[in-house]
Amino acid sequence: MTQSAILFDFNTASDISNWYVVDDGVMGGRSAGEIALSDEGHGVFKGTVSLENNGGFSSVRHRFASKDASSYNKFVIRLKGDGKKYQFRVKTRTGDYYSYIHVMKTSGKWESIEIPFDTMYPAFRGRTLELPNYPGETMEEIAFLIGNKKAETFRLEINLVEIR
Repeated sequence: MTQSAILFDFNTASDISNWYVVDDGVMGGRSAGEIALSDEGHGVFKGTVSLENNGGFSSVRHRFASKDASSYNKFVIRLKGDGKKYQFRVKTRTGDYYSYIHVMKTSGKWESIEIPFDTMYPAFRGRTLELPNYPGETMEEIAFLIGNKKAETFRLEINLVEIR
């Protein structure tokens, strides 16, 4: 039997107040993302990415108490994208300056994406770091980010994020 743990299950009763948006406005950019629940209870991360003022990204993040991930080896995410590329990110500690990243191309349909921990590479501000890939021992933050080096609108629906 596969062991799994739910990190977040979006549904009509979900409290999404601990999900928060971080846009390129932190660096003077003009992108604007938002997170909301759809009528069906899915998390909807949508908005616009602008390249003005050296901008170019929008992200939504979820912090939680430190989770022991040593019994697991992958993320499984049920989502529906808009055909664009997104990054799924994890931080071992919220205070870390870098994240471990997996880039995924969405299909425009509901899909389950499996991301092995050991394929997630460390990066900071778009630069890959010379550190080992995600060790999968602990986690305190997950995030979705869009930053495809172009101005665009986006919509990502999220149903479930779990580890297995």
